[in-house]
Amino acid sequence: MPYLRTALCLLATLCALHATARDYRYTDAHLHYVDFFQETDGMASLLEQMDAHRIEHVMISGISVAKKWHENEPKRPRYYAGDDAGAYWFSATDHIVAHALQGLSAEQRQRFHPFLTGFNPNDKNADEHVRRLLEMYPGLWQGIGEIFTRHDDLTALTQSDTPRANSEALRRIYFLAAEHDLPVMIHSNITSKRERNPLYLPELEEALRDHPTVRFIWAHAGTSMEIHRHQEKLEFLFGELERMLELYPNLYIDLSWTMLEPYLLDSDGQPDGRWVRLVERYPDRFMIGSDVVGRFKRLGEHMQGFDVFLDALPEVVAQRVAQENFLAILPKKER
Repeated sequence: MPYLRTALCLLATLCALHATARDYRYTDAHLHYVDFFQETDGMASLLEQMDAHRIEHVMISGISVAKKWHENEPKRPRYYAGDDAGAYWFSATDHIVAHALQGLSAEQRQRFHPFLTGFNPNDKNADEHVRRLLEMYPGLWQGIGEIFTRHDDLTALTQSDTPRANSEALRRIYFLAAEHDLPVMIHSNITSKRERNPLYLPELEEALRDHPTVRFIWAHAGTSMEIHRHQEKLEFLFGELERMLELYPNLYIDLSWTMLEPYLLDSDGQPDGRWVRLVERYPDRFMIGSDVVGRFKRLGEHMQGFDVFLDALPEVVAQRVAQENFLAILPKKER
């Protein structure tokens, strides 16, 4: 009998573990089909990785700038920060994405949610360019972005005025987004590499306040790899984000890779309780993304890296964050 009881206890434990295991299905809310040289592994590679790692849907966009290989550089840079050569606004990126999607079957295309990004956010002509692309590919585009503003060294490399989230050019883009029911993903650093305060936050807040009908996705909540290289962790970020989520119902947060550490997970790799409770309080306002750029071999690794944090959430909330929240803010005809 003791052996039987032991066996039954072991069986019950195994069943409980199986019952609590979560089989997440993902939506990647932040993926770039091309890199900073407008090159890509291609759609076949992307679909292969999606199928292998239970990624059912993807927000797909180009990249609005191209990195220059300068005449005086003997070796081609591998990344936009590889050398001091400039970057320039590159409108053909949207056509690259559209061409790739048009080569898919109708069933495959349903898994992709393309965002327009190939415009200069300092140019007040940008809204007319976006309007032309909407007309050129009717029914294709489901959002606008990622718009690069306050993107540390990247926007500096464009060798022009640094784009701001509250510029007149972008106000015109937001009015167009509202007209077409398009969400907007925006990269707007919350601060500079050295200031330990929310230096640039008023720019984004003005856009949120003045355009309440536009659904804004804040790319990695204003953080960046370059900021973390200088400051490691922004201690003020949590409080500001908590305040903004309460004030602005049109704000959504992309928890792509610069948010996983050091925010969602602590130094021991365990979920941070404050962030768990914040996501529970606003279960429809967070989404996860890989932020990969044209290379897809590590796509599954990036998405599954969120599992530890997702497992700390109630299962229904975790599934919203992993898959549903991004899809819920697409244009009504796409939902």
